[in-house]
Amino acid sequence: MLPHERQERIRQLIRRHGNMKISELSKELDVSEMTVYRDIQPLVEEGLVQKVYGGITLVQGNAVSYAPSQSHGCVLCSRQIDLRLAYRLILSDNRVETACCSHCGLLRHQQAEGQVAQAVCQDFITNTTISARLAWFVMGSEVDVRCCKPQVLNFERLEDAKRFVRGFAEEVLSFEEALNRVQREMEGHSCCSTGQE
Repeated sequence: MLPHERQERIRQLIRRHGNMKISELSKELDVSEMTVYRDIQPLVEEGLVQKVYGGITLVQGNAVSYAPSQSHGCVLCSRQIDLRLAYRLILSDNRVETACCSHCGLLRHQQAEGQVAQAVCQDFITNTTISARLAWFVMGSEVDVRCCKPQVLNFERLEDAKRFVRGFAEEVLSFEEALNRVQREMEGHSCCSTGQE
């Protein structure tokens, strides 16, 4: 199969499934994962798909779109969205909700339990898109990112999160631990405190 034929097949598959792992595409197309990465690059450049941790997701206009509208803020606190901190929830009906940060994202994730098909966020150091469920979350950071409190920062690699903690923060949590901690810490408090008086 020629590259343009594989790309067309990837288009068909991603439109049908919404998101796919690189390993699934490799098996489906009977080529190496490296070939799949080369084949999807033009699709990323044309805006059809976006790379996510371990795969790709459809971002076409009539399907899922990750880009938050400039006129809309955070789904939870209405704060303006900074893309480097954004937490996106892809719901089972293909709607996307964007939170300003992982603090709001985790709270909204908890509220929408059972409706969330996928959640993505950005690695705090590399700014790459990662699956929230596979991320490591740092809470109690002394680095002020000027968003909701308590701050929650995301890391793809546990080693990076631990190094960050040694220099600037209190602790590293898994997805489930972060989900529960943010919920616990917000009980009895108004949502999304900015720390400003």
